[in-house]
Amino acid sequence: MAASKRRNVSSKNSKEGGLKATEVDIDSKVELIIQSRKHANDVFDVLEYLQSEKQKSVVGAINGCCKLFCTLLERKALYVGQLGKEEMLLVGDHSADEKYSMFMRHRYNSCVELLLELFSHESYQIKESALCALMKFASMEGKFPLQDLDCIKLYSFPRELIQAVVGKLLSPEEDMAPLISRYQEYLDMEDVRYYTMTFITGNVASVMEKAKGALRPIFQNNAFTLLSNINMPKCQTDLTKYLVKQEADLEDWKAAKLKEHQRVFERSWLGFLKYKLPGSMYKKVLVILHDSILPHISTPTLMMDFLTAAYDVGGAISLLALNGLFVLIHQHNLDYPDFYKKLYNLLEPSVFHVKYRARFFHLANLFLSSTHLPVYLVAAFVKRLSRLALTAPPASLLLVLPFICNLIRRHPSCCVLIHRPSALDQACADPYLMDEQDPAQCKAIESSLWELQTLQKHYHPDVAKAAMEINKALSPQEDDISDRLEISTYEMIDRDLKKNQFRAVPLEFDPATQLLQGSGGIRVLGLHFSLQ
Repeated sequence: MAASKRRNVSSKNSKEGGLKATEVDIDSKVELIIQSRKHANDVFDVLEYLQSEKQKSVVGAINGCCKLFCTLLERKALYVGQLGKEEMLLVGDHSADEKYSMFMRHRYNSCVELLLELFSHESYQIKESALCALMKFASMEGKFPLQDLDCIKLYSFPRELIQAVVGKLLSPEEDMAPLISRYQEYLDMEDVRYYTMTFITGNVASVMEKAKGALRPIFQNNAFTLLSNINMPKCQTDLTKYLVKQEADLEDWKAAKLKEHQRVFERSWLGFLKYKLPGSMYKKVLVILHDSILPHISTPTLMMDFLTAAYDVGGAISLLALNGLFVLIHQHNLDYPDFYKKLYNLLEPSVFHVKYRARFFHLANLFLSSTHLPVYLVAAFVKRLSRLALTAPPASLLLVLPFICNLIRRHPSCCVLIHRPSALDQACADPYLMDEQDPAQCKAIESSLWELQTLQKHYHPDVAKAAMEINKALSPQEDDISDRLEISTYEMIDRDLKKNQFRAVPLEFDPATQLLQGSGGIRVLGLHFSLQ
């Protein structure tokens, strides 16, 4: 035991060349340690292999440590309770068994620290092996706890170990997405999921408070990845799989209650979203918000502040934020009077050229599907889209023109925009205010759709044909725009080329092969003229 003072696990005095780190060496040492206490000091050699520069040696050491300490945990050979400093082994009045259990408990703690450090190793295989070893330790600690059960109210779970693992996964310096994906397997277990969410909440609060409002992109990305990998159970009967099987009744254990899972889930997401996020992360959150987050939150309207902040980011993020607000309005009775005003202000010329064009019109069609919207509001959207259509590319016009017609079908009162006599008989000033941000003040209902008549003379025949639909009575059946959402200019050209291919036409004369022929004749446009 005295040798423990002279041999520090973290020391790197031994040269790599002096270590013959093979699986046989490690396995033999582990077997000797397990078989006899007199070989206890060999544990230092096994732990030292964890710091080797050779990948094979490190993986072998991880497997060896896993076997060694799982065996000691099962034998209850590790000290249970509050562990004192290692120097106290020589001073205190302890029996040989107590000294051995305390000595190996210190080695176990050192092993855990080294495995956690390997989360930053360049080799994914080593990272994965370290994670699996630590989770195996967690499972064994649950069966053979290293704490007094009286202190943890009879429910045994390795909180400290899982907290340390979660802390490493939430690294502020390294992208842990691959390792988090591996950890997802353990998140399917009810107790691991519950405590992971608890530790995420505390970790995010601690790191972001220290940042004092500054962005921590890597840390926040790791936190989002970990949170988004959590699949919440839908009912109490789904809580059946646990890392640690509890002998006591689960009735009072929070990790076994669905309501507690939902409460911690809500706290973790709200705690994460209350801080400013990197621009790209808003989109990631908004994409999964209505399916993976809102259904498991008891008060979804608490997300309004986040959605309002997301709208201010602009572009596709603003649109996705409106989608989240729309869900809150229709499913959770959120009162948000500025919703359609914000949607109206997203209608800009760029909307026809961005890559999220299809998603924009899909959601806009959903938002404007209600037949109970006021006429002035629908007229504002119809007029603004018509004005923007004057400069839109043909591929977008084939989408927006049926979209406009569908809005008029839902709200027949908007037909006055088509059949206003003053706009047909004589030229007049358009009262519509394009720069007005409030649809209630833009005077769209007083205007006309002269833009669509202009598009009837468009150079592309399909666009001109679509614009002529307003010249006749619109049928009650709406046009299906789903197949036009993804159409591109390239696809339009390719379709037209295939449609306009000409077949060979048989001629009654020989086709010309050259301008002048030896016989003295001249062929012009395939006709033969004699020079004689």
